[in-house]
Amino acid sequence: MLTVDLDAVAANYNIVKATAPGAEAGAVVKADAYGLGMVPVARRLAAEGCGSFFVAEAREGAALRAALPGVTIYVLNGLFPGTAALYREAGLVPCLASIDELAEWRAEAARAGTRLPAALHFDSGLNRLGMSAADAAAIAEEGALSAGVDVRLIMSHLACADDAAHPQNAAQLGLFRTVLDLLRPRFPAARISLANSPGVFLGPDYHFDLVRPGVGLYGGNPLTGRAAPFRPAVTVEARVIALRQLSAGDAVGYSASWRARGPARIAVLAAGYADGYLRALGRTSGEKAQEKGGQAHIAGYTVPVAGRVSMDMLAVDVSAVPEGLIRRGDMAELIGPNISVDDVGLRAGTIGYEILTSLGRRYMRRYVSEAHGASDEPGGPI
Repeated sequence: MLTVDLDAVAANYNIVKATAPGAEAGAVVKADAYGLGMVPVARRLAAEGCGSFFVAEAREGAALRAALPGVTIYVLNGLFPGTAALYREAGLVPCLASIDELAEWRAEAARAGTRLPAALHFDSGLNRLGMSAADAAAIAEEGALSAGVDVRLIMSHLACADDAAHPQNAAQLGLFRTVLDLLRPRFPAARISLANSPGVFLGPDYHFDLVRPGVGLYGGNPLTGRAAPFRPAVTVEARVIALRQLSAGDAVGYSASWRARGPARIAVLAAGYADGYLRALGRTSGEKAQEKGGQAHIAGYTVPVAGRVSMDMLAVDVSAVPEGLIRRGDMAELIGPNISVDDVGLRAGTIGYEILTSLGRRYMRRYVSEAHGASDEPGGPI
């Protein structure tokens, strides 16, 4: 069972608005809203006043457009070759990251006989997507390069905003300001955007006109070495499908990498790496529960994973739980109020972002809200 607390998503959105009061708060809903479900999440955010959404690619944008006809939808991965008509027909705003993309969008505007909206994406040090300061100078000097293009947004993306003291933040801000100085005279109505979830907490110099929170909306902690400023928004539970008594030396799971040191009890849970509970969360006999490997919370106890995580199942050592408290059919929390998504990521040797976006479609999904009740989305047997 995967439960999404839409009230928590809304509360996190309002934390962003309160932290950046001079800017519009958009929402990054790419990757199915980081695994939580793009359409129900975006609808709730729209009800909170969000009017600008960011997706990764055009198919996501088209699906969101069908659900929310009146919002602005930016496509962060830019304009794929030969797809300009699709973007135009779906009313999507590409984040153009090269002179070639700008030329293709300009040509589509000429074919359509209308001005088409776009964001201009500039690289300020991430060295991923984005045009250069030299490109900005060329666009500023030569009006023909943007003829027919309605530049709505000028943006860049921070690389190290999770660490407020990192010098890369100030360096990127400085380079981005150089780009803005070049382009503002040509596009005086364009809005400006730099801050992602952690960038929101760098202060007003980074806020500009529009901030783009992502993982923070979904309860992840975007800040390194600091307490999470956001509410948990997702709970993942797996059903107990078997309880087993073990003798000393009995092995659990593939490779027999975990063995009971004495008489033990395990609970077998109906979730595995096919459901986004990563194989890296398995535990061998030599690993201590506090150091690595997954955990579950059941019957008021936090218990360690025992052995390998397999495709559809995992085992947890419930020897410390008094007998009789756990029964077949009970639910065990894998992510939620007792086990944060960021802790799961740390124990898997990754980050909470990957855990969220890996959540499988087999979970029965439930969306809850005090104001709007609960609704279930059938997704499978878990």
